[in-house]
Amino acid sequence: MALAAVVSAAACLAAWRDVPWQGRQSALVMAGAMVALAVAERGAETALALGLVLLLSAMLGTVGVRGTPAAPACCHRALASLVMAICAFEGAASGGGITGSSAASAAGSSAVSGGHGSHGFSGVLSVLTIIGVVTVVLWAAISEWGAAPAHRARAARTLRVESWAMAAGVGVMCLGW
Repeated sequence: MALAAVVSAAACLAAWRDVPWQGRQSALVMAGAMVALAVAERGAETALALGLVLLLSAMLGTVGVRGTPAAPACCHRALASLVMAICAFEGAASGGGITGSSAASAAGSSAVSGGHGSHGFSGVLSVLTIIGVVTVVLWAAISEWGAAPAHRARAARTLRVESWAMAAGVGVMCLGW
């Protein structure tokens, strides 16, 4: 997950002038969130904070890009940020996952929480997360066969790598929370 985040952010930064600031901030915030998840303890407070940051990044990620050639890619990044935020909010609602707990408290917490991070996909947030992950991956796939790229050839390849790395990272994050 963290590797996908770093690859996605690096590819986005490599295509610097072909990605507006809204897209760059979104890619960097998503990468930071995924790396934070890899190194931080997964408590409800951490999940809530990451969810709020990702939600704000998703909203900021589309400001002023309407009608530009970069609009579809910025919307794709914003959708990925939104899906990650929903996943984080569900992690916060279900207790943020279990790290370092005893087996007894893990079993009790797992039975109570019911989030997709424990055992089973229940609740509205889980359904939204699954729909969101599928949409992000399908968007990446469909953009491969879509219209001619709006970027130079090198930038288009770099942004393709960024798109697929972002989709993989979102999928792994939401399945592993």
